[in-house]
Amino acid sequence: MRFATRLNSFASAAHLAWPDQKGKPSMMQMAQRAASVDGLTDLDLNYPDHVGIDPKQIARELGDLGLAINGFAMRYYSNPAFKMGAFTNPDAAVRREAIDLTKKGIDAARETGASLMTLWLGQDGFDYAFQADYGTLWQHEIDGIREVAEHDPDCQISLEYKPNEPRSYSLMPDAATTLLAIKEVGLPNLGVTLDFAHVLYADEQPAFAAALIARHSKVLGLHLNDGYAKRDDGLMVGAVHTLQTIELLRQVRKDGYDGAIYFDTFPDMTGLDPVRECEVNIATVKRMLSVVDAIERDNGLAAAIDKQDAVEAQGIIQNLMLRRDA
Repeated sequence: MRFATRLNSFASAAHLAWPDQKGKPSMMQMAQRAASVDGLTDLDLNYPDHVGIDPKQIARELGDLGLAINGFAMRYYSNPAFKMGAFTNPDAAVRREAIDLTKKGIDAARETGASLMTLWLGQDGFDYAFQADYGTLWQHEIDGIREVAEHDPDCQISLEYKPNEPRSYSLMPDAATTLLAIKEVGLPNLGVTLDFAHVLYADEQPAFAAALIARHSKVLGLHLNDGYAKRDDGLMVGAVHTLQTIELLRQVRKDGYDGAIYFDTFPDMTGLDPVRECEVNIATVKRMLSVVDAIERDNGLAAAIDKQDAVEAQGIIQNLMLRRDA
């Protein structure tokens, strides 16, 4: 079982790790701190933010710390013009810059030995009525995704959807729209990253979204966190939606997901100890997976689900979760 995490989380409560340091910790300082987490196996790196030196050297240095690279995630911040869109920018030169930057990110990921690039196209969208021609925006998005996916067919390109933020309306707001884009692009190395908090405030049931994705594409990334379904809270795993998280884990296991479980949580928002936070997330998921194992051994639950008997199913799940001997 592989567990990965958000590297920037390890800038949280910096005084605990570097009491005499002024300024932000470096990428490798954060990685060294992450390496102290019991059970953590992988990191995801943002491109170009975390890749200021030779990618192979980064992979070697992280390997020396006992960490592998799960994949890269694109960040379109290097040009202020990207705020108006990356693949959908009204300026063709800016669109070209975003696509070329993504190709460089894919190449860098492959140099480290990783084969997963996550695209969160949060800048691609709109804010006002009459701001854009929707057909043109959609075509630019499809063309951009297709071009970067064709760049290296052996690299998996995973689309991470989110209803909004920073744009008021995102072009990839939910599972169905993302699957429509993947169908239109029509390339086998495309798939979806499910971010639990994004799914919640897209007003989706996480396990249902996962089942739809497995039916029409594949889940390439699983980002666990939690929230109150109003924004991207980035709370610890199971803090609010415990049952839904367990159901999601059961669904993706059933559908054959074998990638890393990635914690996209935000301990830095309130200054939590990121090492302890990550360790608790890992322990929580392990306990949840033990519940999933118990569920699979209970034929009564399968029968209740077949009958869509909510009362019986809830009784079985609650008994498994809240045993007196637990």
